[in-house]
Order: sequence, then structure tokens, then C-alpha cells
Amino acid sequence: MRYIFKFPDIGEGLDEGTIAEWYVEKGYLVEAGQALVKMETDKVVTDIPSPKSGRISAIYGKVGETIHVGNALVEIEIEGVEGEAAIEEAKKDFTTEAVEEAAGVVGTLEVAGNQAFLPSSLEGFTKQDAEVKTSHKKALATPVARAMAKDFGIDINMIPGTGPGGRVVISDIKKFHESGAATAKMTITSNLASSEDRITYEPLSQIRKTIAKNMAVSKQQIPHMTVHDEVEVSELVSVRDRFKIAYAEKQFKLSYLPFVLKATALALKKHKTLNSQLDLENDRLIIKNYINIGIAVDAPEGLVVPVIRDADKKTIFELAKEVTEISEKARNRGLKMEDMKDGTFTITNYGSLGGMFANPVINYPQAGILGIGRLLQKPVIKSGQIVPGIIQPISLAVDHRIVDGGEVTRFLNNILRYLGDPVALLME
Repeated sequence: MRYIFKFPDIGEGLDEGTIAEWYVEKGYLVEAGQALVKMETDKVVTDIPSPKSGRISAIYGKVGETIHVGNALVEIEIEGVEGEAAIEEAKKDFTTEAVEEAAGVVGTLEVAGNQAFLPSSLEGFTKQDAEVKTSHKKALATPVARAMAKDFGIDINMIPGTGPGGRVVISDIKKFHESGAATAKMTITSNLASSEDRITYEPLSQIRKTIAKNMAVSKQQIPHMTVHDEVEVSELVSVRDRFKIAYAEKQFKLSYLPFVLKATALALKKHKTLNSQLDLENDRLIIKNYINIGIAVDAPEGLVVPVIRDADKKTIFELAKEVTEISEKARNRGLKMEDMKDGTFTITNYGSLGGMFANPVINYPQAGILGIGRLLQKPVIKSGQIVPGIIQPISLAVDHRIVDGGEVTRFLNNILRYLGDPVALLME
């Protein structure tokens, strides 16, 4: 009996992924829970496990192709299951322990074609099966088919696919071209063709597409209010310099971020509305009684925001260790879905690249985001005297529907007090 396993919904609002690597080929025997393919989603790179044991009879999509949730990934031949037993098997919830342990995903599994049993070749597909069309905007097709569509000046996403799983095949493109249905949308004019070397097209990665979508949602949904301030941090610099060598010997970098994390976590405990989100559908504020702070990391593929969980309960050493580890995972594309979930507040350190102040965009649906600028040497007044000082610029953006100016100021003042007097971080 053959089953079609479709790209599953792995949560967090993901609706598509790009094939990064296949672990199996046609003819491979697989066990339930065994990784089939590595997918790059718009947040993480994750393995998709097999829902059942059997032999791979067909694979859909090549490395680099985008697959939407619900599109076919593989067909699995399961021996000894036929007739009504096959139909019952198809109805079962296949999110078994093995699959949950491997990736915790929920997918779609169905009998191939309209029959309970099909041979291992594609000959068993009926005409009706072959005419399945995808409702998604991005067509499922091979690079060869995409190249042909481009040569004809055709938007491949407009072509109904008649191949397995709704795939657009070469014959579909030829038929579409010969029918005269191709539009001018993708047509390359002679003027453009003659100046192609003046521009370069670069496809958007899954992460970049998500950044664009999330930033748009944040600015459209949230009325941002941003406050800028600064604090003198000579004592903090001294403490950090005193301990950074000892931390380095333990293979952990002691940056200023762990201190900012701790200061922010303690301030969030006192000002819980900053650790909340708005639920307009039910006319309520959802206040989180735990503090999970996301840290924006400038990874090669784009901005990602892994989460430091229970930041208020961790020491500076524990925070430094976790920041080092999770930043390395982000830069090496090693983040898992669980590393990104359930953040309640976000910190972005644009100062590491030289910026001073910014108007950071809130990580929707959170209530706020704290921006950290680069340290500056400036003259300051201490005990009535002008002396050299070290200034830390701070930017705080909040959802003005949730937080008023007074609460914002009190919250920020607490953070500034902790950073200006690092001993206070240990006393509360």
C-alpha cells in the first residue's frame, strides 16, 4: 500500500519551507521517526521525520525548491496493508511517539490516488489524480521546468500542474505557451534584456520573507512609542573587565549583554505590563508570569531571535554561557523550533555594529523591545567635577496601547539604575 506524506504544519504560523537536503532516495527503507529531509523554514532549519515504516517509492522536490504545507514530500510503500485495512490505516493519527520525539510535527498522510493499493510506479495514478492543482501561489516544479517557463516569459505560478502532487511539468508549460495564455507579467522586453547586466535578482530566503512579513505586521498593528536615554556605566565596564578573562577560560564570552538581560528581567518583574500581550478579541491583557527574553542575532541568513528562558532566575554566569551557546547555534544554522518559541520581551544589540540610537520594531505580539547602542566616552559630572565617563545609549519601543508614558519611564529607570550600579543586580 502506498501513502503520500505531505509537508506537515510544524507550527508557529509557518506555511512553506525550502528543501535543504534529502536524507533518502527512491527505494530506501525507512523507519517511523527516521529523518527524511532537512527543510529550511522561515525561522529554523529542521528535519522532517517519516510518519511510518516502509520503502520510499517517490520523492517530490529537489534541493533548493520551495514546498508549501500540504504539498507532497514523499510516497511510502507499506507492505502487507491492503484493501479496507489500508483505508483504516490512512485515517489513523500518525503522530506517534517516534515522530513526536524526532520533530514534534503534525502532517498530512493519505492514500495515493483513489485506490487502497497501488503498484510502486507512477502508472497507478488516475487521470483525476494527475490533474490535482495547487491553490498556493508558488508552483511546485523542477529547476528544468522553471528555466523553460522563464525562457518563454511565463509566470510558472499561473500554470496548472498535472504532474504528481500537482507538479508543473514540461508538457504543462508547452501547452500553456501554445495556448497563448502566457501573460506579459513575466515577459522580458528587449530593452530589459539588453540591460540585464545592470541589475541582479536574488530570491528571498525563508527567513528574509518572514522578517518582511513580521515587520509589516508589527508596524501595522502596534502604535509604537520609542524612548531614548543613556546611562553612565563606568562601574559596569570595570566589573566586566575584571571577570572577562575568567569567563574566557571557561570558553564563554562575557559581553555586556548578560548584564542587560539580567537588568531587563528584574525590571520586567516589577513592571509586568511590559511582559504581556494584548488580546483584543477577548478584551483582556495576557500577562506572562515567566520572563523569556529573545535576543536578536545577526545570522548569515538574516535576523533570528532565539529565546533565553527564565532570564530572571539565572546568574550572570549562566546568562553569559547561554548567550554564547545560542548565538553560536544561530550563526551555524543549528537553532531548533523550541529555541525560538514563547519569547515575552526582546533585546536587540545594534551597538555591536556601531549604532548609537534606533527606533527598534517590536516583535509582535510582545509589548516592547529594548535597543542597546555602542558605548561612548563622554565627559560627565561626578561630585561636581567634570570627569571622563562611559555612556551606554538605550532605546525602548513599546506598544502604546498597553503601556503609558509613566510606566515606560519607571521601567526604563529601573534598567538604567541596574546598569549604572551593577552591584544592585546581585542585591535583589
